[in-house]
Amino acid sequence: MSGLIGHTMYGLLAEKAVKSRGLPVASLIAKHRASFLCGAYLGCDIQVMPEAVCVDTGREVGFGTVPLEKSPITGGAVRPWVLVHDGQMYRPRQIHELFYGRAHLVFGWTKADVGLRVPWDHLADYCSLAIRDDMTSERGLAYALGWMVHIVGDSLIKSIQPGIRMHLLDGVYTPRNRIVQDQFTFHAIGGELGIDWPKTFADMAATPIEPLQPHYMRIGEKRGKLGATFADGWKPELQPLLAAVLAENRRWLSNHTQDVLRVVTLIDGKTSDEAKRVSGGLEHAKMLEIAEAAGMRRTLVTIAEHCADLIEQVVMQLPEWRGLKRTPDDEWDALKRKWRVE
Repeated sequence: MSGLIGHTMYGLLAEKAVKSRGLPVASLIAKHRASFLCGAYLGCDIQVMPEAVCVDTGREVGFGTVPLEKSPITGGAVRPWVLVHDGQMYRPRQIHELFYGRAHLVFGWTKADVGLRVPWDHLADYCSLAIRDDMTSERGLAYALGWMVHIVGDSLIKSIQPGIRMHLLDGVYTPRNRIVQDQFTFHAIGGELGIDWPKTFADMAATPIEPLQPHYMRIGEKRGKLGATFADGWKPELQPLLAAVLAENRRWLSNHTQDVLRVVTLIDGKTSDEAKRVSGGLEHAKMLEIAEAAGMRRTLVTIAEHCADLIEQVVMQLPEWRGLKRTPDDEWDALKRKWRVE
Protein backbone atom coordinates (compact mmCIF):
# COMPACT_ATOMS: atom_id res chain seq x y z
CA MET A 1 0.00 0.00 0.00
CA SER A 2 1.09 3.61 -0.17
CA GLY A 3 3.55 4.75 2.42
CA LEU A 4 1.15 7.30 3.83
CA ILE A 5 -1.97 5.18 4.30
CA GLY A 6 -0.09 1.99 5.08
CA HIS A 7 2.26 3.29 7.72
CA THR A 8 -0.41 5.44 9.34
CA MET A 9 -2.60 2.37 9.73
CA TYR A 10 0.31 0.31 11.05
CA GLY A 11 0.79 2.98 13.69
CA LEU A 12 -2.89 3.15 14.64
CA LEU A 13 -3.13 -0.63 15.04
CA ALA A 14 0.25 -0.91 16.75
CA GLU A 15 -0.99 1.55 19.36
CA LYS A 16 -3.92 -0.76 20.07
CA ALA A 17 -1.60 -3.78 20.34
CA VAL A 18 0.73 -1.87 22.69
CA LYS A 19 -2.21 -0.83 24.83
CA SER A 20 -3.54 -4.38 24.98
CA ARG A 21 -0.26 -5.52 26.53
CA GLY A 22 -0.41 -2.78 29.11
CA LEU A 23 2.96 -1.41 28.10
CA PRO A 24 3.76 1.78 30.02
CA VAL A 25 4.42 3.72 26.80
CA ALA A 26 0.77 3.37 25.71
CA SER A 27 -0.25 6.58 27.48
CA LEU A 28 2.71 8.42 25.98
CA ILE A 29 1.66 7.33 22.48
CA ALA A 30 -1.95 8.37 23.09
CA LYS A 31 -0.90 11.77 24.42
CA HIS A 32 1.34 12.48 21.41
CA ARG A 33 -0.45 10.42 18.77
CA ALA A 34 0.20 12.88 15.93
CA SER A 35 3.96 12.74 16.52
CA PHE A 36 3.83 8.95 16.93
CA LEU A 37 2.07 8.61 13.56
CA CYS A 38 4.36 11.15 11.94
CA GLY A 39 7.32 9.09 13.16
CA ALA A 40 5.65 6.03 11.66
CA TYR A 41 5.92 7.77 8.29
CA LEU A 42 8.49 10.59 8.16
CA GLY A 43 10.61 8.88 10.78
CA CYS A 44 11.94 6.78 7.91
CA ASP A 45 10.69 8.02 4.55
CA ILE A 46 12.95 11.00 3.90
CA GLN A 47 11.99 10.94 0.19
CA VAL A 48 8.69 12.74 0.91
CA MET A 49 9.37 15.66 -1.43
CA PRO A 50 8.42 16.66 -4.97
CA GLU A 51 9.85 14.77 -7.91
CA ALA A 52 9.28 17.34 -10.65
CA VAL A 53 7.93 20.76 -11.57
CA CYS A 54 5.07 21.29 -14.02
CA VAL A 55 6.51 23.43 -16.83
CA ASP A 56 3.13 24.96 -17.74
CA THR A 57 2.17 26.07 -14.21
CA GLY A 58 5.46 26.15 -12.30
CA ARG A 59 3.91 24.01 -9.57
CA GLU A 60 5.80 21.19 -7.85
CA VAL A 61 4.35 17.75 -8.51
CA GLY A 62 4.90 14.09 -7.82
CA PHE A 63 6.59 12.11 -5.08
CA GLY A 64 10.35 11.93 -4.69
CA THR A 65 12.15 9.09 -6.53
CA VAL A 66 8.97 8.03 -8.38
CA PRO A 67 9.55 8.84 -12.09
CA LEU A 68 7.11 11.33 -13.60
CA GLU A 69 6.96 11.70 -17.37
CA LYS A 70 4.19 14.29 -17.62
CA SER A 71 2.43 16.78 -15.41
CA PRO A 72 -0.57 15.41 -13.47
CA ILE A 73 -1.97 18.95 -13.65
CA THR A 74 -1.85 19.69 -17.39
CA GLY A 75 -0.52 16.53 -18.99
CA GLY A 76 2.37 18.62 -20.30
CA ALA A 77 6.10 18.60 -19.76
CA VAL A 78 7.87 18.45 -16.42
CA ARG A 79 11.38 19.35 -15.34
CA PRO A 80 13.35 17.78 -12.49
CA TRP A 81 12.78 19.18 -9.02
CA VAL A 82 15.85 19.85 -6.86
CA LEU A 83 16.46 20.68 -3.23
CA VAL A 84 18.86 23.60 -3.05
CA HIS A 85 21.01 23.64 0.08
CA ASP A 86 24.16 25.60 0.79
CA GLY A 87 24.61 26.39 -2.89
CA GLN A 88 24.27 22.78 -4.03
CA MET A 89 21.38 21.04 -5.77
CA TYR A 90 20.13 17.61 -4.73
CA ARG A 91 17.68 15.38 -6.58
CA PRO A 92 15.36 13.17 -4.50
CA ARG A 93 17.31 10.08 -5.57
CA GLN A 94 20.52 11.58 -4.15
CA ILE A 95 18.73 12.35 -0.88
CA HIS A 96 17.41 8.79 -0.83
CA GLU A 97 20.88 7.33 -1.30
CA LEU A 98 22.33 9.48 1.47
CA PHE A 99 19.71 8.93 4.15
CA TYR A 100 17.20 6.15 3.43
CA GLY A 101 19.20 3.25 4.88
CA ARG A 102 20.18 5.31 7.90
CA ALA A 103 16.52 5.58 8.88
CA HIS A 104 15.38 2.07 7.90
CA LEU A 105 18.44 0.46 9.55
CA VAL A 106 17.89 -3.14 8.45
CA PHE A 107 17.61 -2.47 4.69
CA GLY A 108 17.80 0.27 2.07
CA TRP A 109 21.51 1.01 2.29
CA THR A 110 23.61 1.82 -0.74
CA LYS A 111 26.27 -0.72 -1.66
CA ALA A 112 29.00 1.49 -0.18
CA ASP A 113 27.25 1.67 3.20
CA VAL A 114 25.70 -1.76 3.48
CA GLY A 115 28.19 -2.64 6.22
CA LEU A 116 26.29 -0.24 8.51
CA ARG A 117 23.15 -2.35 8.32
CA VAL A 118 21.72 -3.34 11.70
CA PRO A 119 20.93 -7.09 11.92
CA TRP A 120 17.27 -7.80 12.72
CA ASP A 121 18.17 -9.56 15.96
CA HIS A 122 19.98 -6.42 17.15
CA LEU A 123 17.25 -3.96 16.13
CA ALA A 124 15.85 -3.65 19.67
CA ASP A 125 19.37 -3.07 21.01
CA TYR A 126 19.95 -0.23 18.54
CA CYS A 127 16.57 1.40 19.18
CA SER A 128 16.83 1.21 22.96
CA LEU A 129 20.30 2.78 22.92
CA ALA A 130 19.13 5.63 20.69
CA ILE A 131 16.14 6.31 22.92
CA ARG A 132 18.14 6.03 26.15
CA ASP A 133 20.46 8.79 24.90
CA ASP A 134 17.65 11.36 25.02
CA MET A 135 14.58 10.73 27.15
CA THR A 136 13.86 14.38 27.89
CA SER A 137 10.94 14.87 25.50
CA GLU A 138 7.78 12.74 25.66
CA ARG A 139 6.81 13.93 22.21
CA GLY A 140 10.21 12.96 20.84
CA LEU A 141 9.93 9.53 22.42
CA ALA A 142 6.51 9.01 20.83
CA TYR A 143 8.03 9.95 17.47
CA ALA A 144 10.85 7.45 17.98
CA LEU A 145 8.37 4.69 18.81
CA GLY A 146 6.59 5.52 15.56
CA TRP A 147 9.91 5.27 13.72
CA MET A 148 10.24 1.73 15.05
CA VAL A 149 6.77 0.89 13.72
CA HIS A 150 7.86 1.99 10.25
CA ILE A 151 10.96 -0.21 10.27
CA VAL A 152 8.94 -3.27 11.24
CA GLY A 153 6.04 -2.54 8.89
CA ASP A 154 8.31 -1.99 5.90
CA SER A 155 10.42 -5.04 6.67
CA LEU A 156 7.35 -7.30 6.76
CA ILE A 157 5.29 -5.91 3.89
CA LYS A 158 8.36 -5.80 1.62
CA SER A 159 9.36 -9.34 2.66
CA ILE A 160 12.70 -8.20 4.08
CA GLN A 161 11.68 -10.31 7.08
CA PRO A 162 9.35 -13.35 6.99
CA GLY A 163 5.92 -13.25 8.56
CA ILE A 164 3.43 -12.12 5.90
CA ARG A 165 1.66 -14.92 4.04
CA MET A 166 -0.74 -12.76 2.03
CA HIS A 167 -0.87 -13.09 -1.76
CA LEU A 168 -2.94 -10.32 -3.29
CA LEU A 169 -3.26 -10.14 -7.10
CA ASP A 170 0.41 -10.51 -8.02
CA GLY A 171 2.24 -10.75 -4.71
CA VAL A 172 2.55 -9.11 -1.30
CA TYR A 173 3.83 -5.69 -2.28
CA THR A 174 3.60 -4.62 -5.91
CA PRO A 175 2.53 -1.42 -7.71
CA ARG A 176 -0.73 -3.04 -8.78
CA ASN A 177 -1.76 -4.45 -5.42
CA ARG A 178 -0.68 -1.48 -3.31
CA ILE A 179 -3.63 0.56 -4.56
CA VAL A 180 -5.92 -2.33 -3.61
CA GLN A 181 -4.41 -2.39 -0.12
CA ASP A 182 -4.89 1.37 0.06
CA GLN A 183 -8.56 1.22 -0.91
CA PHE A 184 -9.27 -1.55 1.57
CA THR A 185 -7.35 0.06 4.42
CA PHE A 186 -8.68 3.56 3.78
CA HIS A 187 -12.34 2.69 3.25
CA ALA A 188 -13.04 -0.65 4.94
CA ILE A 189 -10.71 -0.58 7.96
CA GLY A 190 -10.68 3.21 8.24
CA GLY A 191 -14.46 3.24 8.14
CA GLU A 192 -14.80 0.56 10.81
CA LEU A 193 -12.38 2.39 13.11
CA GLY A 194 -13.91 5.81 12.42
CA ILE A 195 -10.65 7.36 11.23
CA ASP A 196 -10.80 10.96 10.04
CA TRP A 197 -8.06 10.59 7.47
CA PRO A 198 -7.73 14.25 6.35
CA LYS A 199 -7.45 15.44 9.97
CA THR A 200 -5.04 12.65 10.89
CA PHE A 201 -2.76 13.52 7.97
CA ALA A 202 -2.96 17.26 8.69
CA ASP A 203 -2.04 16.69 12.35
CA MET A 204 0.93 14.57 11.30
CA ALA A 205 2.23 17.23 8.92
CA ALA A 206 1.98 19.88 11.62
CA THR A 207 4.29 18.09 14.06
CA PRO A 208 7.82 19.49 14.53
CA ILE A 209 11.14 17.90 13.69
CA GLU A 210 12.46 15.85 16.60
CA PRO A 211 16.15 16.18 17.61
CA LEU A 212 16.31 12.43 18.17
CA GLN A 213 15.96 11.67 14.44
CA PRO A 214 19.43 12.82 13.34
CA HIS A 215 20.87 10.89 16.28
CA TYR A 216 19.19 7.58 15.44
CA MET A 217 20.26 8.09 11.81
CA ARG A 218 23.87 8.49 12.97
CA ILE A 219 24.00 12.05 11.67
CA GLY A 220 25.72 14.65 13.83
CA GLU A 221 28.51 14.18 16.33
CA LYS A 222 28.92 10.64 17.62
CA ARG A 223 27.65 10.59 21.18
CA GLY A 224 25.96 8.65 23.92
CA LYS A 225 25.37 4.95 24.31
CA LEU A 226 24.44 4.57 20.65
CA GLY A 227 27.71 6.18 19.57
CA ALA A 228 29.71 3.98 21.91
CA THR A 229 28.09 0.73 20.75
CA PHE A 230 27.49 1.50 17.07
CA ALA A 231 30.61 3.54 16.48
CA ASP A 232 30.85 3.38 12.70
CA GLY A 233 29.23 5.51 10.02
CA TRP A 234 28.59 8.78 11.83
CA LYS A 235 28.36 11.76 9.44
CA PRO A 236 28.31 15.09 11.31
CA GLU A 237 28.95 16.98 8.08
CA LEU A 238 25.51 15.91 6.79
CA GLN A 239 23.56 17.38 9.70
CA PRO A 240 22.68 20.73 8.02
CA LEU A 241 21.52 18.95 4.87
CA LEU A 242 19.42 16.49 6.87
CA ALA A 243 17.77 19.39 8.72
CA ALA A 244 16.77 20.87 5.35
CA VAL A 245 15.47 17.47 4.19
CA LEU A 246 13.36 16.92 7.31
CA ALA A 247 11.84 20.39 6.94
CA GLU A 248 11.07 19.64 3.30
CA ASN A 249 9.43 16.35 4.32
CA ARG A 250 6.95 18.19 6.48
CA ARG A 251 6.31 20.89 3.92
CA TRP A 252 5.59 18.41 1.14
CA LEU A 253 3.58 16.04 3.31
CA SER A 254 0.67 18.47 3.23
CA ASN A 255 0.73 18.39 -0.57
CA HIS A 256 1.32 14.66 -0.80
CA THR A 257 -1.66 13.91 1.44
CA GLN A 258 -3.92 15.76 -0.98
CA ASP A 259 -2.56 13.68 -3.87
CA VAL A 260 -3.18 10.45 -1.96
CA LEU A 261 -6.66 11.50 -0.86
CA ARG A 262 -7.58 12.42 -4.41
CA VAL A 263 -6.59 8.95 -5.68
CA VAL A 264 -8.39 6.93 -2.98
CA THR A 265 -11.54 9.06 -2.73
CA LEU A 266 -14.55 7.53 -4.46
CA ILE A 267 -16.36 9.53 -7.12
CA ASP A 268 -20.10 8.77 -7.08
CA GLY A 269 -19.22 5.55 -5.31
CA LYS A 270 -16.71 4.50 -7.93
CA THR A 271 -12.93 4.16 -8.01
CA SER A 272 -10.98 7.19 -9.23
CA ASP A 273 -9.53 6.95 -12.73
CA GLU A 274 -5.99 6.85 -11.33
CA ALA A 275 -6.72 4.05 -8.86
CA LYS A 276 -8.52 2.09 -11.56
CA ARG A 277 -5.61 2.54 -13.98
CA VAL A 278 -2.97 1.41 -11.49
CA SER A 279 -5.00 -1.61 -10.39
CA GLY A 280 -5.51 -2.78 -13.96
CA GLY A 281 -9.15 -1.74 -14.25
CA LEU A 282 -10.58 -2.91 -10.93
CA GLU A 283 -13.62 -1.20 -9.46
CA HIS A 284 -13.91 -0.38 -5.76
CA ALA A 285 -16.13 -3.29 -4.70
CA LYS A 286 -13.85 -5.78 -6.45
CA MET A 287 -10.78 -4.32 -4.74
CA LEU A 288 -12.39 -4.76 -1.32
CA GLU A 289 -13.43 -8.31 -2.20
CA ILE A 290 -9.91 -9.24 -3.33
CA ALA A 291 -8.24 -7.74 -0.25
CA GLU A 292 -10.69 -9.48 2.08
CA ALA A 293 -10.14 -12.82 0.38
CA ALA A 294 -6.34 -12.39 0.48
CA GLY A 295 -6.39 -11.95 4.26
CA MET A 296 -5.53 -8.27 4.44
CA ARG A 297 -6.96 -8.05 7.96
CA ARG A 298 -4.64 -10.81 9.13
CA THR A 299 -1.72 -9.02 7.49
CA LEU A 300 -2.51 -5.81 9.37
CA VAL A 301 -2.83 -7.70 12.66
CA THR A 302 0.48 -9.51 12.05
CA ILE A 303 2.29 -6.23 11.39
CA ALA A 304 0.76 -4.58 14.45
CA GLU A 305 1.75 -7.49 16.69
CA HIS A 306 5.34 -7.47 15.41
CA CYS A 307 5.50 -3.70 15.99
CA ALA A 308 4.31 -4.24 19.55
CA ASP A 309 6.92 -6.99 19.96
CA LEU A 310 9.73 -4.56 19.11
CA ILE A 311 8.33 -1.83 21.33
CA GLU A 312 8.00 -4.32 24.21
CA GLN A 313 11.59 -5.48 23.71
CA VAL A 314 12.78 -1.88 23.90
CA VAL A 315 10.67 -1.21 26.99
CA MET A 316 12.28 -4.20 28.68
CA GLN A 317 15.77 -2.87 27.91
CA LEU A 318 15.16 0.56 29.43
CA PRO A 319 15.36 0.82 33.23
CA GLU A 320 13.16 3.92 33.12
CA TRP A 321 10.30 1.90 31.61
CA ARG A 322 10.60 -1.79 32.38
CA GLY A 323 9.59 -1.55 36.04
CA LEU A 324 6.50 0.57 35.46
CA LYS A 325 3.07 -0.88 36.13
CA ARG A 326 1.29 -2.57 33.26
CA THR A 327 -2.41 -2.05 32.69
CA PRO A 328 -3.63 -4.38 29.93
CA ASP A 329 -6.63 -3.46 27.79
CA ASP A 330 -8.88 -5.88 25.89
CA GLU A 331 -9.91 -3.61 22.98
CA TRP A 332 -7.35 -5.14 20.62
CA ASP A 333 -8.39 -8.70 21.43
CA ALA A 334 -12.03 -7.74 20.85
CA LEU A 335 -11.15 -6.24 17.47
CA LYS A 336 -9.26 -9.38 16.44
CA ARG A 337 -12.24 -11.53 17.43
CA LYS A 338 -14.51 -9.29 15.37
CA TRP A 339 -12.17 -9.65 12.41
CA ARG A 340 -11.89 -13.42 13.09
CA VAL A 341 -8.14 -13.03 13.37
CA GLU A 342 -6.56 -14.69 16.39
